[in-house]
Amino acid sequence: MTPSFPPLLTGQPVPAGADPFLAAVKATADPGTVFWSEDAGTARAALVLAPEDPMPAAMAGVIAVALGLAEALGALGPPEMAVQYRWPGTLLINGGRCGGLRAAAGEDWLVVGLRVPALPLPQAEPGATPDETVLGEEGAGAITPPALIEAAARHSLVWINRYLSDGAAPLITAWQGLCIDATCAAVPLDPHGGQILQTEDGARTVPLTDMLETP
Repeated sequence: MTPSFPPLLTGQPVPAGADPFLAAVKATADPGTVFWSEDAGTARAALVLAPEDPMPAAMAGVIAVALGLAEALGALGPPEMAVQYRWPGTLLINGGRCGGLRAAAGEDWLVVGLRVPALPLPQAEPGATPDETVLGEEGAGAITPPALIEAAARHSLVWINRYLSDGAAPLITAWQGLCIDATCAAVPLDPHGGQILQTEDGARTVPLTDMLETP
């Protein structure tokens, strides 16, 4: 199955085994290009954006993809499946780690990658990584990687358009409802998605840009 993308987005397949995130970072691709892996066992994709705002405001693109992926999982998965994020980018399905997001940025571009394992690796020992999971072990085995990539791209585009029309506040509000920390507590966020920490010396913020990888 090949994902079908909405207008304004263009698909660019990469062979199974190749990393679409790295392919997107290395390529000179038009904004709206979705690099996606043909891997049948894991949904892996990367969206190329050209933010109009400078950092850290441009990180709204990462939040839009996070929300789009969560909504896609909610639409395709069973109703009882819990979808959350361990801030900033670890995806949690029913409390278990199940892939997540990564990002890299340049002067005029932002690449947001996602990875969600659907099937366990053939060599994985049962119970070897009890804090990790895959969709197939959470009652969501019917979700195929192409279907998830397609749905995530569609929902992400909706959130990107919401950001362009209404600003970052609606995205931050929606994402705050999904974010927890390592202790499973809700994560307070600043207006750009940074984590607000309370310390003995007062509040300090860990910026969302800390998740950016060096291209």
